[in-house]
Amino acid sequence: MSYQDDSKKSLLSSALAVVTRIDFLQLFAVAGLLTIGVLFIYGTGQQVGEKGALLWKKQLIWAGMGFIIWAYMAFFFDYRKLVVFVPFIYAACLIGLILVLMLGVELNGARRWFSFAGISIQPSEFAKFGVLLMAAWILSIKEFDVNKLHHLALLGIVCGVPFLLIVVEPDLGTSIVFIPMICSMVFAAGLKWKWIFLGLFLSVAAVPAIYPFLKEYQKERIQVFLDPERDPENRGWNSLQSQLAVGSGGAFGKGFMRGTQNTLGFLPKNVSYTDFIYSVIAEESGFVGSVAVVFLYFLLIVSALRAAVFAPDNFGRYIAVGIAGVFFVHSFVNIGMTIKIMPITGIPLPLLSYGGTFMIVIMAFLGFIQSIYSRRQNIW
Repeated sequence: MSYQDDSKKSLLSSALAVVTRIDFLQLFAVAGLLTIGVLFIYGTGQQVGEKGALLWKKQLIWAGMGFIIWAYMAFFFDYRKLVVFVPFIYAACLIGLILVLMLGVELNGARRWFSFAGISIQPSEFAKFGVLLMAAWILSIKEFDVNKLHHLALLGIVCGVPFLLIVVEPDLGTSIVFIPMICSMVFAAGLKWKWIFLGLFLSVAAVPAIYPFLKEYQKERIQVFLDPERDPENRGWNSLQSQLAVGSGGAFGKGFMRGTQNTLGFLPKNVSYTDFIYSVIAEESGFVGSVAVVFLYFLLIVSALRAAVFAPDNFGRYIAVGIAGVFFVHSFVNIGMTIKIMPITGIPLPLLSYGGTFMIVIMAFLGFIQSIYSRRQNIW
């Protein structure tokens, strides 16, 4: 056999090794959601006009940057080497949350963003990343026992500090994401059912105590959720128009850029490409398109849980489970609020809603899943 033949075989074997490391289930779901997202951001942007017409190009840029991060983490990054840096990443996220409260741009009474040269950065999105890593790091310590109350209390303090800082901004929607993310991780760590039931009981019991401390607009969102007709032309408008958009789509929709609720402005154009993009998709692509989107999110969650099952260590396992929790709560709450099974909270849809910081963080999460999956162990 010639040297040239050996080189071809070596190149082929290297290519096959790379291919076998890729999670094609995740790749298929990501490609589908990104395509749908850019397509409908383009459609809603044309209807908004002016700067809105260029949003799809910005989303493509953010997606491209996110894909570079994903590719690096998928093929060159070993998530296990990050263990020693986790406390520093967590500390950096805390500093970012504190600084945004002091120096952030105030918009509608909230300080959630830094603004640099026209680019907005939301530290709370990066805080998800820092808290996820810190929780996984703590849970994977051999001496840590999730069923010991003082151990669990320590984890609660570590996760509770950034949670409260985000609540103070205020950004209740983002802070809510922390709860299922951490709960899914401690459940995977073997939390006993007695603690789970106690936690559920305390959570329900705490609701009346927390309600008086909510901002007035947050209280109003809950009241509108319970009774949208109480203020149909103001605070209940988005919810009602979203339901009309979703319900009027029928089986196959009204056609791309032909949804009347959106094009005629009944569904406010400033939210049609962000928090309520699912309403536009449902109206224009109907039940079939709506179910397709839900199915793609199901695939993403399955790919994350599969990576957790095959993860070579607990650190990777808890990260993957936590990310699955993030995808679930974002998709469930956002889609739920468009069909009135959840109150409006401002939680965006991963890979579909317009937003730069959110896109980068989500692609980094997906890169982590890919990095864990590529180093999977054979348990069969």
